[in-house]
Amino acid sequence: MAEAERITGTPETGPDSEPGTAAAPVSGGNAEGAAPRERDADRDAEAAGAEAGATAGRVTGRGKRRIGTLFLVAAVVYLLDLGSKALVVAKLEHHAPIEVIGSLLRLEVIRNRGAAFSIGEALTIFLTIIAAIVIVVIIRIARKLYSLPWGIALGLLLGGAFGNLTDRIFRTPGVFEGAVVDFIAPAHFAVFNLADSAIVCGGILIVILSFRGLDPDGTVHKD
Repeated sequence: MAEAERITGTPETGPDSEPGTAAAPVSGGNAEGAAPRERDADRDAEAAGAEAGATAGRVTGRGKRRIGTLFLVAAVVYLLDLGSKALVVAKLEHHAPIEVIGSLLRLEVIRNRGAAFSIGEALTIFLTIIAAIVIVVIIRIARKLYSLPWGIALGLLLGGAFGNLTDRIFRTPGVFEGAVVDFIAPAHFAVFNLADSAIVCGGILIVILSFRGLDPDGTVHKD
């Protein structure tokens, strides 16, 4: 009888068996119980990943900081603007305009007390203050600048703002009321300078970067 119970796997219940003992569990049961737990763990991991992606909504692509790019572009724009203004004032002011492309593009020096393209000539002091505020804002943004395109765009804005601000501070008729030197005169368009061109190009580039979801800190929004 005992031999039959050993073969069939039935525990002995005779007087020689110890009370309270039970047969050892079959080893196959552990594998069967582990498989559902592994599947549950996989599902939990996938759910957590999907939730993280949904809540983040953006991908960070930070590299090195781009402050050097910003100030390099700003310095180049500022020096080109400053040099071109000094040259045209010395050579062209009070002289006849120079035709570059016939009547389509001329070089003609004018003194502009307004904003870019001769807008708001009665607001010189306020425009000077606005330019100073723009410079401060750009410098503050530079502390978290990791995007190369943003570094170029902000550099264009900073160099252009510094160029025109220099005119407003140091040129006649007085400090913070100085007239900006404009000399690029396309046909049927306002006269402007290199600083104005840099500001416009920087603004357009910022609009493009914003539409593409790229932030100054290198973060790309995924919409």
